Amino acid sequence: MSATAKAHGMDGTLVEPDWTPLRLGEVRSLLSQFPDCGEPIEILSVSPRPFSAAGVVATASGRVFIKRHHRTVRDAEGLLEEHRFMAYLLGAGAPVPRVFTNASGETAIESGEWTYEVHEAPDGVDLYGDALSWTPFRSVAHARSAGQALARLHRAAEGFAAPRRRPRPLVAGFTIFAAENPRAEVEHYLAARPALAGDAAVREHCEGALELLAPFHAELWPLLPALEPLWTHNDLHASNLLWSDSCDDAQATAVIDFGLADLTNAVHDLAHAIERNMVEWLMLVADPAHPENVPVHIDHLRALLDGYEQVRPLSDEEAAALAPMAALCHAEFALSEADYFRGVLRSEEKVLLASDDYLVGHARWFRGPGGARLLNALRRWAAECKRKPRGVSALGAGHS
Repeated sequence: MSATAKAHGMDGTLVEPDWTPLRLGEVRSLLSQFPDCGEPIEILSVSPRPFSAAGVVATASGRVFIKRHHRTVRDAEGLLEEHRFMAYLLGAGAPVPRVFTNASGETAIESGEWTYEVHEAPDGVDLYGDALSWTPFRSVAHARSAGQALARLHRAAEGFAAPRRRPRPLVAGFTIFAAENPRAEVEHYLAARPALAGDAAVREHCEGALELLAPFHAELWPLLPALEPLWTHNDLHASNLLWSDSCDDAQATAVIDFGLADLTNAVHDLAHAIERNMVEWLMLVADPAHPENVPVHIDHLRALLDGYEQVRPLSDEEAAALAPMAALCHAEFALSEADYFRGVLRSEEKVLLASDDYLVGHARWFRGPGGARLLNALRRWAAECKRKPRGVSALGAGHS
């Protein structure tokens, strides 16, 4: 294995990848089925993302992005759920990659234990390609542009009619805290995922998280009827954007990686963007005894929200729902990760990391001073928005 083929570990370190990196021979065999893609010349880069094997490949017809999944993670139908959404977005003018079809018209190719997809490589700089998840934007301008990009995506997604995804690992859905009784919904969630259903430790961590998050669910519940269902990205961190250049005022030019997409709502997606980019969670992993020291980037938060509302102003109810949703949105993906670690990787250590450190640890942080700082900034913003016309920023420089 190449010395450069490393993956992002769950604690922020670089580790040996769980999935063997793409090889030129398998890429050549795959691309021979795609008439729009030329003969592969070189694998230009290997993605450090841990849940699949992926990379940018130079071909005689240009660059393409190839991703290989284990079929227990994504079979062809699982990828088609994502590809249909991407095709709709592209048709609505959203800056998302085109997914190539093979000679038979297929975009998801099953071969043995693997499922492949081939995307165009959009123009733009992969400015955060090596950045770990939960690392902040490099500048306020980047945060503002990311907010604009997300809002444009939501505009483009309007009218996409598809049901919620089937139970699969590594999907950031919104069912547990969309229910009046989250505890009963957790039981439904676990029952649909046999790898988790019999895990006593996971059940114990679910109980702990439900107790910690109950006040946020109570805050969100009366606002839920105002949140229109919408297919959403659910993973808009800086490395899932391509950029105009490498400057601090660069603009987001494309949105990539729709693996976590599902039927949720715009506030859920915006809350995920806040949770992914504004809180340096890796500091909590490094120093769990001092959660109050985890950096929270309120200036980036202001810019992200300002950029979003320049394109898609939130209703008063959506604005008020954002604080509790920011505290709740991580829970379902943490369980989905636990399902992947238990059912696919068979890693007890990583299951514990997802269900205890992430699910419970992040819920506990939101109940502490760090979480209060973030959520109170959101509540203050929502209250001020009521006194201003929609779309006018309520985040003046004097607020923190």
